[in-house]
Amino acid sequence: MMRAALMSLVSSLAIAATPPVPAVATVKPPPPPSRRNAAPAPPPQSAPAGALKKPKTPFPADAECVAMGPTMSPLPFGPGEALQYDLDAMGARAGVMSITTLPLRDGVLPIEISVETNTFFSKVRKVKAVARTEVSPKTLRSQRYFEDAWENDQHRIADVTMKNRVASLTNTINGRTYPTAQLPYGNDMSDVAGAVHLLRSIPVKEGQRLCFDVYGIRRVWRVWGTVQPREHVSLPLGEFETWHLQGEAAPLNLPDARREVHVWVSDDARRLPLAALGVMEFGAVRATLKGYSRPGEANTRAENKANIKW
Repeated sequence: MMRAALMSLVSSLAIAATPPVPAVATVKPPPPPSRRNAAPAPPPQSAPAGALKKPKTPFPADAECVAMGPTMSPLPFGPGEALQYDLDAMGARAGVMSITTLPLRDGVLPIEISVETNTFFSKVRKVKAVARTEVSPKTLRSQRYFEDAWENDQHRIADVTMKNRVASLTNTINGRTYPTAQLPYGNDMSDVAGAVHLLRSIPVKEGQRLCFDVYGIRRVWRVWGTVQPREHVSLPLGEFETWHLQGEAAPLNLPDARREVHVWVSDDARRLPLAALGVMEFGAVRATLKGYSRPGEANTRAENKANIKW
């Protein structure tokens, strides 16, 4: 479930294994109307955990999911930046996540993400995972993704290369390596470790439509949505003017198995990914920025303000 949740959050920013609720922002994401008063039916057989019952918007075909265009210059982040998040699920603190941009190496920009559940949530599902993506330093599109994760007593390794609109996945579970799977994708490709940085680096304006594909949990997902009006967000970390990115995510092979996603990115030169919300069948999953460090800047950490909520 944690991996599914993290994927939902990644989908939010455009896009893996996390949940949230307490000590976050004063902004409330729009309530999912189709799930407010009635319990959703079980998702279709073989649908990913947490898939929403009813599609809300048409699933975009490849021709409609056009490439998002070039990133801004200079990029709003670089090697040495580290982001720390609190993860909450189903109303309880679930764990922590960090995203670190590593130095350029062999012509690619590595970005590393780590996730670990806390003692309380580990009684439900114990997760400790590290993933690394290698993206083009010019386009921020993914070229390779590697994931090493423990879920309870199950050890999973995924090694994915993206080239010529095909993601080649080699999957290893508890030491057994499975045949390489060929997963097609459309015009723009990212993964659960790199999608956040791709989204924060695309110039946006109110009403702009965004669409791209993301690798996560052994599938390729299509993520699409619209840039909402600017919003003021209050976090323990501070006060921010933000862009609100709202959309949906679904596997390419299961277009009706939807997840609702939201992402808030600061409207400033840093374009900080402040919060992500995934609405799944079992409830809301959130990641909230609690601290960050950037080369040449003082480290910033959230104060302990337990009374601040969504």
